[in-house]
Amino acid sequence: MTERILILFGVLVLVAAVSTQRFKQEKGSKRTVILSRTVKEQTRSREKRDSRTRASSFSSCILKLPASDWKKLDQNTHETAFHGDDGSSFTLTWVGDGTGVILVLSTISPPVGVVIGGGSSRLYRSQDYGKTFHDISHVINNTLIRKEFGISTGPGNSEKVILTGDVPALESNGGIIFTSTDAGVSFKPVQLPFHPRQAISFHFQNPNYLVTISDDGGLWLSLDFGHKWNKLQEGVHSFMWGSGTTLFFSYSPNGTGEGVPLYPERTGGTTATPFQHGEDAQKIFKMDADRRGELFLKRTEDLGRTFTTITQNIFSFGYIGGFLFTSVTEKQGEPRVIYVSSNQGDIFNKAQLPSATIEQFYSVLDGDEDMIFMHVDDPGVDTYCGTVYTSDDRGILYSKSLERHLFGGEGKSDFTNITSLRGVYLTNVLEKDDRIRTVISFDRGGEWRLLSKPGNAECGKNMKNCNLHIHGEYSRFNGLAPLLPLSDPSAVGLVIAHGSVGDSVTSARPDVYVSDDGGYTWARTLMGPHHYAILDSGGLVVAVETHADRLIHTVKFSTDEGQCWKLYNFTDHPIFFAGLASEPGTKTMNLTIWGYRPEEEYRATWVAVTIDFQPLLHRECEEQDYIEWLAHSTASQDSDTDGCVLGYRETFRRLKKQSVCRNGRDYVVRRQQKPCLCTREDYLCDYGYYRHENTSECVEQTDFRDRILEVCLNGEEEELQTSGYRKVPSDRCEGGFTPLRRERTVSHSCGSTSPVSASEINGPQATVLVMVLSVSVVVVALAVAGLFMVRRGLRTERMPAYRFSALQVQEDDRCPSVGRQTVPFNNGGSDQNDSDEDLIE
Repeated sequence: MTERILILFGVLVLVAAVSTQRFKQEKGSKRTVILSRTVKEQTRSREKRDSRTRASSFSSCILKLPASDWKKLDQNTHETAFHGDDGSSFTLTWVGDGTGVILVLSTISPPVGVVIGGGSSRLYRSQDYGKTFHDISHVINNTLIRKEFGISTGPGNSEKVILTGDVPALESNGGIIFTSTDAGVSFKPVQLPFHPRQAISFHFQNPNYLVTISDDGGLWLSLDFGHKWNKLQEGVHSFMWGSGTTLFFSYSPNGTGEGVPLYPERTGGTTATPFQHGEDAQKIFKMDADRRGELFLKRTEDLGRTFTTITQNIFSFGYIGGFLFTSVTEKQGEPRVIYVSSNQGDIFNKAQLPSATIEQFYSVLDGDEDMIFMHVDDPGVDTYCGTVYTSDDRGILYSKSLERHLFGGEGKSDFTNITSLRGVYLTNVLEKDDRIRTVISFDRGGEWRLLSKPGNAECGKNMKNCNLHIHGEYSRFNGLAPLLPLSDPSAVGLVIAHGSVGDSVTSARPDVYVSDDGGYTWARTLMGPHHYAILDSGGLVVAVETHADRLIHTVKFSTDEGQCWKLYNFTDHPIFFAGLASEPGTKTMNLTIWGYRPEEEYRATWVAVTIDFQPLLHRECEEQDYIEWLAHSTASQDSDTDGCVLGYRETFRRLKKQSVCRNGRDYVVRRQQKPCLCTREDYLCDYGYYRHENTSECVEQTDFRDRILEVCLNGEEEELQTSGYRKVPSDRCEGGFTPLRRERTVSHSCGSTSPVSASEINGPQATVLVMVLSVSVVVVALAVAGLFMVRRGLRTERMPAYRFSALQVQEDDRCPSVGRQTVPFNNGGSDQNDSDEDLIE
């Protein structure tokens, strides 16, 4: 890849949730899927290049599909051709849970350079999980709907939908939306007194409460499902719902950020200043940085009747898991720091984290009300890696969990929560030689290790280190893998991911690997990239090969968690594959394969083929179809500690692989829990300590020796007396290892209980970038503040080594480790941390 500098005026994206349940639900059940026709000329050359690096004797286990089953699938396969629709992209949105209603927006983008007019759209509706579609464009008077955020759906089964019309700002004083209360059967037009700048956001519980930001920076609120709107504030930068009806928002009292986002390049907006390189870019960044750190943070707890200014002079904020985060510079010329509040902003405490300069950023990777995972960029420009820290249950004290954590220049992190097994996280690290390797933790970041090599996959000759490495968000961004790792709480232990074996992630086309025990062991199951989906709570897995330059007509499905597959030709007229779509969650038995067929005169017809697998799995599962399975059980553990993770062991009832039956929509995961005796593994290293290499012992950091550890909490100085261990938040162990740890108040006059006031900051300010992966997933995203970053290309060499290349050749380590120790990937992290969701960049 040609190396180039791309200047990114970063926007701090916060993905937040008021509770763990809500966050995980939104992250894991994405309601909207965007499909686009592929530019085959670009992908052909890449696939041809990749194929030269592949050589394997592996072949998937393929079973013959009986004629009776083939007939059942034929009778339950439904094909829809959207004749006469030239849309370049289709946006699919599910309305409600278990309703079977899908809205499809087809959009023809205007030609390049056309600012006003030139685009068109159509709206289709299905009420039978995609088996049939009907053109309902007439119910919205064939109005052009915005492609980027045209469809918004209400929470749960509200059946409320909002379509945002694409109305040029120069032709109207306000935009137009169409509202539906019957899942899209009918729509009512509503004229807006403003032009929305972003998608209209529903309250996570009450679908009548709507909020959005207008093109001129106004914050608008509706309490009656969009019929009437009230302007709450001007110059707004971002907003976020808190608990209950609390609404947080940041704004500039001096107009900074009014009209357009402060950093529109990251949000898809326009800017008067194009991307520039070299010294000019640095000057632009410096001027913009001088304007930052001047935002005020307000909240309203009564839906706009009264307001409280929480703090001022912030760069960014985020709310997640009950924690409110702000990023500020306390004194002129100093790096940024994080302040945290657990009571909706009444009192703030400084988080015990390394400060971040203008070249660095913070990012909340994951979290809930117990623990936060926070990435802090390593010092220097464009290090593209940093240290992951985990918090205590107050979000204040942080410990080191993982060093050299990869965070790409495009804002891509591979940090993944494996939701099918408690406590499991997977991510990639950037080694000093620029190789990328995958590590996994089974205890919420307490210890990290390399993945084990699958038994049916071999590395090349003379390779010293042979492990499985997973392709995540960063690989998907660079076109190496079409899909992220997939897991779901209802499919216990099941993980599906693209990967490769060797000493690092390779640039060759990855294969599909499956784990049935949450990531402890893996098996290669399919050759080459695929799109895959989990149906019937893990009782059925489906996959379709990814070929950008080849017509396809076959779907693969497995009833034994990917051990063996059966093939079914779903159409007599092959299509170019665009994507898979199934109802959010894994309860459904319906799968829709989307694609298009080429026609004469460079035209193409979109096609949707929906397969209902329920008649194939006609028998409801019975008690004898399930087994008892102890999670986290390994042969290396003794009977007293086998399966013990975070203080307790869990035994699940899960489907036998040889059982061919249907779990059904009413299936609920059954589990039994039993507490374990406490060991060192139930503790994180406390503030000022780190995990000693190859042991579970916490050792005091050199720079903290002979120092009294004091922390300012709620305006009072507290002295920390510790032997180096802090219990992992949410750990339930009892008895056993019980190290000393005590906090006592020693003073009543420390620090401030809120971030700095306006009089304390007058000089240049730094920016912050907070990113969210994603997700999962449909989630409440919020732009908070920006980080100026220079993007560096990925150099893919002739040999299948996947390295993160540097724009400027430097002999020294471009990503220095934080502290004295580095992370030993054979046994886990050094200092340990508590963690939360993606937050502050």
